[in-house]
Amino acid sequence: MSEYKKSKRIAAIVKILADNPNRLFNLSYFMDMFDAAKSSISEDIDTINNMFKDMGLGKIETVTGAAGGIRYLPIKSKEKYKKFIDDLCINLSKMERIIPGGFLYTADLLYTPGICSVIGEVLASCFAGKRPDYVVTVETKGIPPAFMTARALGVPIVICKHDSRVTEGSSVSINYISGSTKNIRTMSLSKRSMASNSRVVIIDDFMKGGGTARGMMNLMKEFNAEVLGIGVVVATKEPEVKLVDDYVSLIELVNIDEEKGTIELESGNWDKL
Repeated sequence: MSEYKKSKRIAAIVKILADNPNRLFNLSYFMDMFDAAKSSISEDIDTINNMFKDMGLGKIETVTGAAGGIRYLPIKSKEKYKKFIDDLCINLSKMERIIPGGFLYTADLLYTPGICSVIGEVLASCFAGKRPDYVVTVETKGIPPAFMTARALGVPIVICKHDSRVTEGSSVSINYISGSTKNIRTMSLSKRSMASNSRVVIIDDFMKGGGTARGMMNLMKEFNAEVLGIGVVVATKEPEVKLVDDYVSLIELVNIDEEKGTIELESGNWDKL
């Protein structure tokens, strides 16, 4: 085969793998697509994998056996992610992000696909080795980072609602106490949303007292699901003792001073795992 054909194959394989992270592809899939021999496709995969590793762009994992194949793990180098988190902290530290009441405005970043996709990759890197079946979140701002985490992990997303809806059939509802406001709230999930006895990762955009995360954990018990871990984009430094014991945060909110117009942020514990 000509070098031109090889370069076209490599370009197409990279595109397919990048668009389908963690999806298992049998080599015959690419052999049929390009009418190429197994040895040629294997060489292409080796070339791509070496390039990914050299540039810190993730890696291609080989799964042996009759039902095996290859899959792209979009877990980049910690150095790349550290720079991204540092830049995110700088962006979030701008005075105009302070909302009356001492809140931090993050919606514009969470709803920017290019930014949120990397957020999802960083969170996914913390749980990839645990092989979850689902990513679970609660509406509404938790949806974008959870969706991108689920995409990077190659699993479906399950969204808990604050009220049950007729269009989703019968549901399971629980009451939980907000860790920050101490108010009693309701959380519901359709019985059709996930299989019983699943393995899940909980993802949310923000954590203060941990009440919402604890609520999702309690709701997972109703489905006999195993919670493998909890990840959040931003967690507050205070209160130090939260309603969940272990969680991963990308950014820690140390302090907001409305009068001085200052926001103090630092990298979370994601890179210490």
